[in-house]
Amino acid sequence: MQTTIDPQEVAKFEAMAAEWWDPTGKFKPLHMMNPVRLDYITTQIAAEFGRDLASELPFKGLRLLDIGCGGGLLSEPMARLGATVVGADAAEGNLPVARIHAEKSGLDIDYRHTTAEALAEAGEQFDVVLNMEVVEHVADPQAYLTACQQLLKLGGLMLCSTINRNPKSYAMAILGAEVVMRWLPRGTHEWKKFITPDELFDLISKAGLTPVDRKGFVFNPVLWTWSTSARDLSVNYVTASVKPE
Repeated sequence: MQTTIDPQEVAKFEAMAAEWWDPTGKFKPLHMMNPVRLDYITTQIAAEFGRDLASELPFKGLRLLDIGCGGGLLSEPMARLGATVVGADAAEGNLPVARIHAEKSGLDIDYRHTTAEALAEAGEQFDVVLNMEVVEHVADPQAYLTACQQLLKLGGLMLCSTINRNPKSYAMAILGAEVVMRWLPRGTHEWKKFITPDELFDLISKAGLTPVDRKGFVFNPVLWTWSTSARDLSVNYVTASVKPE
């Protein structure tokens, strides 16, 4: 079976697996960004499926795939909101961490050591695919996004975030996060693998999905906070796309 997995990329994240739930460890940037990511994700899902976020278990009845789930930083809140969650990761070392944390949290999440391609070949179908900070780590972004499209039911929603490719993103995501702040080990990201918003929209469209939204995740170094921006997609950004019915 064809796979878009890059073994070197998988090894990077397996080496950091034990630190997934440490907000001051190697995944500090994700912990800091997570509230903004979750706000965007929940708002988009609620709008697409007509759910009231103020209700109890608003995502009940929705089947959701968190591809590249890592330690479960997104899988767990989705399960708490009532979704039936499958968390998939190519880095096997991440999954024991994710399973233990979910068990301690009293959450039933189906964590699997697998790939988007394998799930698609098995005929798995989801209402929502969370595809967050993964596409810049795969060997073939087009084939990977096509597999994600195949995993969606008709009318399904994919949320995909990544990092723009420009001098500012190099300064912020690599020099800033890896060299200056040392939040991430050197070599976690490769600038040449970053994808511009227009390139990602093109890849998503070619995969058979319809892009419907994109926003930037913007870090304020003075306030030390993240926010969502409709205009500034210069470094981190997120897209929403749907599978036409």
